Amino acid sequence: MISIPTISVNEDFVTVFSKEAFPQHVRGGMNLTERIDAQNLRIRTSKAGYESDWHVAGDPTLILVQSGTLRITLRNGKYKEFSAGSMFIAKDYLPKHILFDTEKHGHSAKVLGNETLLAVHIKLDQI
Repeated sequence: MISIPTISVNEDFVTVFSKEAFPQHVRGGMNLTERIDAQNLRIRTSKAGYESDWHVAGDPTLILVQSGTLRITLRNGKYKEFSAGSMFIAKDYLPKHILFDTEKHGHSAKVLGNETLLAVHIKLDQI
């Protein structure tokens, strides 16, 4: 079983940290999860000091950090930092009937240190 840090929502659509567990099976000496379908991938760079506004991911996205450090902060002040070699899934969202509340919804991101962030974003079909 592999567990991946995840940014998701609770029953009130407030962004929270959680973990997504994926069972693994031994295949030819490797431990592999079942196939996870994806739609596309993008390669991202963000310069040192980059900061986002509050937002939700919308579509579930697996983010693989290649270099640099990215801090994800929630509205409640909790944060996690992801550096080279780490991964996380961003899948917080709002249904169409709920408007984004700038005091309640989403997460923010900030590149820490002096190194440019290099990350691969893989848009997942679903989880």
